Amino acid sequence: MHDEEIRRTIGLLAQDDTLRAFAGLVLGSCDAPDEVLHRLERGGLAVRQDDGGWQARPMRFREILQATAAPTPKLSPEEKVLRTFLGDGRLREMPMKRDKRRIVLQYIVRVFEPGVRYAEKDVNVALRAFHDDYAALRRYLIDEDLLSREDNVYWRSGGPVDL
Repeated sequence: MHDEEIRRTIGLLAQDDTLRAFAGLVLGSCDAPDEVLHRLERGGLAVRQDDGGWQARPMRFREILQATAAPTPKLSPEEKVLRTFLGDGRLREMPMKRDKRRIVLQYIVRVFEPGVRYAEKDVNVALRAFHDDYAALRRYLIDEDLLSREDNVYWRSGGPVDL
């Protein structure tokens, strides 16, 4: 659909006579002159029926919306999981399936810099940004070998590294 077609259709509704005629067709009581109805037809808002009567085509608006809609971006499987379980940067719920949970945990572990040692208090603060149950998150990260611990000192031991 071209911009000119869209402008023509919308422009018809900006004119009193065609707007009234379209409303009349929608409501089933149109007494507009044929010349006005033919303009609606050219704009895709009306169609002449076999019996000579006219019918509104409100689906024209759907056609315009579909023609002008931005394409939906193609998401990777990992992005789909993250969108499902994270909202506004916070974890809504921990996935029950291990593969999905692993994707979420690999995302979360990125807040920790490889090679840096963290006190437990600092780990808790970082994880609290994702979920109030930071202790459970910490355990999940350790169980998945994404975070290691010794003497209340933690370090990142797995997961992807951003370059």
